[in-house]
Amino acid sequence: MTSFRLSLIFIAVCSLLPGSVPMTVHGTAALTATADNLSSATNEQLAQARRGTAKYHDIEQAEADGYVNINIYESGEGLHYVNFSLVDANFDPEHPEVLLYAPVPHENRLELVAVEYVIPLNLSSDAPAGFSGDADVWRENSEGLGLWELNTWIWLHNSNGTFAFKNPRVP
Repeated sequence: MTSFRLSLIFIAVCSLLPGSVPMTVHGTAALTATADNLSSATNEQLAQARRGTAKYHDIEQAEADGYVNINIYESGEGLHYVNFSLVDANFDPEHPEVLLYAPVPHENRLELVAVEYVIPLNLSSDAPAGFSGDADVWRENSEGLGLWELNTWIWLHNSNGTFAFKNPRVP
């Protein structure tokens, strides 16, 4: 009887597996970037980004270093703190132009979840080179200020990938 019950459990678990794995991928743009499939050069740059922004888990430190809360909260991204002095045509992993914070559930505080790199469209007609390799996909946002944008989820895991635009874990 015990082996029959174990067999049923095994069959039930195995039947769930196909639904949890994408069956087809259309083109390389559909691939998500995870730590497992990024180059060592990309992972080193991500480590530089973490080292450069670790101190910004303290929002007061971010503000002291010139990051300003612009009161824009976007679901899937978070609350945007921008350092306007960094907005230029340069990509520097250790010095992102934007810090993204999300509310901590059941607590009255924010936590650093990601960084965002931005480059004005008028300073770069093509998507910036960004991180090594081709896993990062810059988003062209021609609305408002007109920016190339790249979200990088270095502080909160994103099941959609390190460079995905939105994170389903950010309400």
